[in-house]
Amino acid sequence: MAVSDESTYDEQPPEQPNPTLNRAARTGRPTEDEQLLSSPAQQAEPAQRPDAFTHTDPWRVLRIQGEFVAGFDALADVGPAVSIFGSARTSRRDPMYGVAVATARRLARAGFAIITGGGPGIMEAANRGAKEGKARSIGLGIELPHEQGLNGFVDEAINFRYFFVRKTMFVKYATAFVIFPGGFGTMDELFEALTLIQTQKIKNFPVLLVGCEYWKGLLDWLRTTMLAEGKVAPGDLDLLPCTDDPAEVERVILECYRNDCAEARPRR
Repeated sequence: MAVSDESTYDEQPPEQPNPTLNRAARTGRPTEDEQLLSSPAQQAEPAQRPDAFTHTDPWRVLRIQGEFVAGFDALADVGPAVSIFGSARTSRRDPMYGVAVATARRLARAGFAIITGGGPGIMEAANRGAKEGKARSIGLGIELPHEQGLNGFVDEAINFRYFFVRKTMFVKYATAFVIFPGGFGTMDELFEALTLIQTQKIKNFPVLLVGCEYWKGLLDWLRTTMLAEGKVAPGDLDLLPCTDDPAEVERVILECYRNDCAEARPRR
């Protein structure tokens, strides 16, 4: 498979600082997600603290509401977009980095905005491709226990403190998901999309795996174990096409978008 050599990956803009998202890491305090998911006993704070009320669950509900409002407001006019996922640990010399750049560039030139988590690795590659293709390059950052920045190819950054709010934005504004090799976070996004499609919470939009050698073990296990034991229906595996070709990713997504195929009910 030929990948365009329009990009040279040894040079890249410096990572953009993201001080807002790094507040917990800088101060050594727990992240908002960690505080939300801790038990009431773990949340106990000295009553005399003037900001104690901001660490209560009712207050967090308002903060969560605010994140939803900010995300909806920022992305309301995004138009057709594709969410691209993959490992933050992918180096610029990994062949998958170049494939991700080429894939995002093709989708950008076809009129799709590109949404990533805004970090390094595959996310950086996808945002790079979006910039080269002259499309909106969006990064949805998440608060983590360590310092982090935005890759230098993000044009529009939206920061989140709660994973589930961020995941809602990935799904709500996507016309398709493209999944590159990755770890637990990538798997989480992949199976979140499949679950929502299978349970008809969202329409049957394309979910494409890229890097068939990487995904082969998982796909074999789904067929020989999960399907064989009746844990999924045969049609469920049709939701997971795999390719190594950026042109094929573009073709499938563009064809679906033009034909409103996502309006069909999930296959069984």
